[in-house]
Amino acid sequence: MLILLPPSEGKRAAAAGEPFEYHGLSFPDLAADRSLVLAALAEASAGPDAHVVLGVGQSLAAEVAHNRTLRAEPSAPAHDVYTGVLYEALGYHGLAAAQQQRARASIVVVSALWGAVGFADRIPAYRLSMSVALPGLGKLASWWKPRLAAPLGERAAGHLVVDCRSSTYAAAFAPDPARTVSVNVFQVRGGVRKVVSHFAKHTRGELARHLLVRGGGEPGTPGELLAAAQEKWTAELVPGTARTAHRLNIVLDG
Repeated sequence: MLILLPPSEGKRAAAAGEPFEYHGLSFPDLAADRSLVLAALAEASAGPDAHVVLGVGQSLAAEVAHNRTLRAEPSAPAHDVYTGVLYEALGYHGLAAAQQQRARASIVVVSALWGAVGFADRIPAYRLSMSVALPGLGKLASWWKPRLAAPLGERAAGHLVVDCRSSTYAAAFAPDPARTVSVNVFQVRGGVRKVVSHFAKHTRGELARHLLVRGGGEPGTPGELLAAAQEKWTAELVPGTARTAHRLNIVLDG
């Protein structure tokens, strides 16, 4: 099983520790690409219109400034750096040791800066979204797509891919649709299904946690994933096509 997660917008900076090392990150073939994005981000973050380029408010000026010194900033495991609703619901530090090991082995975070990182990879906190177009590189989802195809395709081979990414990050890598299930979350309000971002993120985090802690082994097919989800939620599986992944729809009561 491979669980694909998006990063969080907010990140927890490490208070101390060594800077990240390229050779310490998963998918080492991406090292040169990561260096290009890092350099482009540092240059953009130093410009007078940095907040416009990065799509953030002036209140985040300190985080933008840190983008200029990421090679020297302290690093921490990705599961500590990424925060927010999804990661709080996943609750890595509340898992048993064996479950944490399973999380580190199963989870990959698709990132605008790193391309993709393992859950235990040591990285600094940064501010960059996959929707950003960096000068010299263009929109990052499009820039990363051909570069992620081989390393992530190899990592996903032979595994069921549980895709918990938002559409912005899903655009950067498309796994084999026959073995991929994208996770959608709906809340019923007034008898109508609606997508509510907060609940979608939270439920995707809960699903990831459920798959890590449940007994009975990891799901290996879309049908087995549906059965696992139905242990906790009302859920349905929409079969995929030759070009589109299966869809797991989790329906929450209003």
